[in-house]
Amino acid sequence: MKNQENQYARSLIEASLDPLVTINIDGKIMDMNQATINITGLSREELTDSDFFDYFTEPQKAREVYQEVFANGSVADSPLTLRHNRGKLTDVLFNGSIYKDENQKVLGVVIVARDIAEQKWALDLKNANKELAFQNKEKEKRAAELVIANKELAFQNEEKEKRANELTIANKELVFQNQEKENRASELTIANKELVFQNKEKQNRADELLIANKELEFQTHEKRNRANELVIAGKELNFQNQEKEKRVVESKELEAYNYSLKLASQYSLSLIEASRDPLFTISLEGKITDTNQASVRVTDVSKEDLIGSDFINYFTEPELAKKGYEEVFAKGFVVDYPLVLIDGKLTSVLFNGSVYKDADGNVIGAVVVARDITEQKKAEKELIEAKALSENATGIAEEALIKAENATRVAVDSVKAKQQFLSNMSHEIRTPMNAIIGFTKVVLKTDLSAKQREYLQAIKISGDALIVLINDILDLAKVDSGKMTFEKVPFKLEVSLSAMIHLFDIKCQEKNILLIKEYDSNIPEVLLGDPVRLHQIILNLVSNAVKFTSEGKVVVSVKLVEENNDNVIIEFAVSDTGIGILDSKLSTIFENFQQASSGTSRLYGGTGLGLAIVKQLVEGQNGTIKVQSIFNVGSVFSFQLSFQKTNLDADLLVEIEEVTDEVQNINVLVVEDIALNQLLMRTLLDDFGFGCDIASNGQIAIDKMSKSHYDIILMDLQMPVMNGFEATKYIRNTLKSNIPIIALTADVTTADLSKCNAVGMNDYIAKPVNERLLYSKIVKILDKKNKETNEETVQRINQVRCTDLNYLMQRTKSNPALMSEMILLYLNQTPPLVSTMKQSYIDKDWSMLYATVHKLIPSFSIVGIHQDFEIIAKKVQEFANQQLDEVTVLKMVTQLETICLQACKELEEELITIKNSK
Repeated sequence: MKNQENQYARSLIEASLDPLVTINIDGKIMDMNQATINITGLSREELTDSDFFDYFTEPQKAREVYQEVFANGSVADSPLTLRHNRGKLTDVLFNGSIYKDENQKVLGVVIVARDIAEQKWALDLKNANKELAFQNKEKEKRAAELVIANKELAFQNEEKEKRANELTIANKELVFQNQEKENRASELTIANKELVFQNKEKQNRADELLIANKELEFQTHEKRNRANELVIAGKELNFQNQEKEKRVVESKELEAYNYSLKLASQYSLSLIEASRDPLFTISLEGKITDTNQASVRVTDVSKEDLIGSDFINYFTEPELAKKGYEEVFAKGFVVDYPLVLIDGKLTSVLFNGSVYKDADGNVIGAVVVARDITEQKKAEKELIEAKALSENATGIAEEALIKAENATRVAVDSVKAKQQFLSNMSHEIRTPMNAIIGFTKVVLKTDLSAKQREYLQAIKISGDALIVLINDILDLAKVDSGKMTFEKVPFKLEVSLSAMIHLFDIKCQEKNILLIKEYDSNIPEVLLGDPVRLHQIILNLVSNAVKFTSEGKVVVSVKLVEENNDNVIIEFAVSDTGIGILDSKLSTIFENFQQASSGTSRLYGGTGLGLAIVKQLVEGQNGTIKVQSIFNVGSVFSFQLSFQKTNLDADLLVEIEEVTDEVQNINVLVVEDIALNQLLMRTLLDDFGFGCDIASNGQIAIDKMSKSHYDIILMDLQMPVMNGFEATKYIRNTLKSNIPIIALTADVTTADLSKCNAVGMNDYIAKPVNERLLYSKIVKILDKKNKETNEETVQRINQVRCTDLNYLMQRTKSNPALMSEMILLYLNQTPPLVSTMKQSYIDKDWSMLYATVHKLIPSFSIVGIHQDFEIIAKKVQEFANQQLDEVTVLKMVTQLETICLQACKELEEELITIKNSK
């Protein structure tokens, strides 16, 4: 009977497709079914006595759920993720309840982990179609069903409590039975007559005791026989004592076995009730012999009525159900057998089952589980519908994409054609304009009559106006094509603003109007942004203000609007007392080719492109611009831009450099194919005092370089035989020459400028050539080259020797004793300071680093260490004061350590020299 119960329990465990695990109070796995082995990828031996929590992706969360079971007696639908030993993850719902011994002591937990991968897949599908009206209605229905499910859950909990009470009574009965069994076992201690037989049958006693109730009459008869045999007990007392000890051990084993049977019984009940799916045990005749609460809930029939009824009566197709359980008895098992359960709404289920046998291996029944797949079927239907909708949408989207790609291709081709046209036109117009404006400026420097100067001045003004128009059109083309780029470099805003306003001083004096600058002192000195584009914006606005103002003033104001740790927002405003703008024109003033009135262009000139470009430049930097104006009173143009704050130093842009000694006697090679431009460049360079040689193309320039020395090359880009790009590439890659090269380009679109940088040109200047800018660029590049050469020379000298004792000799008047004393002081003081400096950086002791470097600085000038290292030391102090741990700090500390230790070695040698000279 007990073996049959045990076999029944094991069948229940193995019949479940969900992982079933029993865990002791220490969290160790005691038993499990095949589903647990499959989902973890480990053997039964590996799983037994291992930590339950190790097989989840979140062990701590699994432990908390496990503790919740002990705290509440049970847990339901707690989400966790199981990990297969090969890495596969399975989402499950954790259900469990505790089980106890006859004294109500909690022994462990029974766990069922439901695989919810299909549910999650269905949920993802629902989310993907959540905008469909049908799904919204279904959600409302599910919410209502959830309310019903909660009520059913409460009912289930009540039923569980009833079952717990019934288990308590069953446990008490089991205790009584165990006591009776123990009484019978104690009576066996006086079995002396059949000792030989008992020794042979010891291995079978455990089985015989299981059927002790059936043999009770036989045992009573044997008691009488044993009472008669006690006469000879004295003689065999010693032997009996030994046998008693053996029987005590056997008795304990028997108790443990009975205890395990009792636990198996409790375990079986826990497994049945832990399952959320309907579970039945059926006889060979198809009668229900046992079931769980889930079956009661689904069929709405009490457990008492279900037990003994026909299994097939609860399905829409009884014959199909009968065929299913007959297949179980025929094959021993069945998997995913589809049926429809009668539960008020006809639930589709998958029927899974296996047989269970008695101790002799005879099939006595089957355990079957019916899994609800209604949601799965619904999800499959929705998936089919979604696929159909997706295919239709994909077809429409593909058609739209083809149309969009065609339109984009046409637009790109149009922009490319426009860019190419503008590039060609720029080159063609700028080339003759270079000669016209250049020679006009040259002639204006000569002695002229007043009439001649007036005529030439008119030519120059007209040429300048034409160049402004070309520049405006090119800037507008850059914006339209999305090729307008913005730099982020450090610059001093106040200095840049003053330089820009200064350009209009003479014009304002001529018109007798005031030009006023108002600058907010709270603005940081150095900002990170694009100073060139800012200049372009302000110059446009100030130029318009001055042009349209006949009397009164023009005010340029800059104020800080907002500031945080990283950025500032600054508002720029240009106001005037000029002609103003009509209200009807304010909405279109920033459009291309728009002016305040139809007569504006006739009276004041201009193309109406300036403000359109300004607006694009402001908005391209994520800024905003607005205008306020009253006709015949004046206008205010204001815009706001954001700039980054920085601690970097700003390089000041200086237009004109003075010719220093280092950049005198400059010899320039001009590579230009047009005769007029050759003559113009020779004239300008002669005026600068520079030597000049002419090459008509890149090939001739390379030949000349092999015969003569040049300091710098002015390279035209478009030439026959070998153009400027090819020539520069040859000079850099083949000749391996670093001679400075400035491009002379009539095409200032972004394409050629980026190509100039790519082949290795140092700078560029646009045609028509501005002589002041050309002069400045030549001097600046050559001056920088000379400084780099000088720095390399100084560096080589410093590598040879880092100390210079001239200052020390002056201070001590070359007294050997005083010099030796000073050198010894340095040698004694410096190494400990260097060690402290390095250690304080490692320890991030910023105050100590600051103080140590402070003590090192005075000694640099005494022993003649170069001033650059004093600057480095002060920078280290700045970083230490701000407590900034940057890579540059370590680099500077290492430099100071190296130079100080090198100085010590040199001074030790110097000290020996002084002593030897005494």
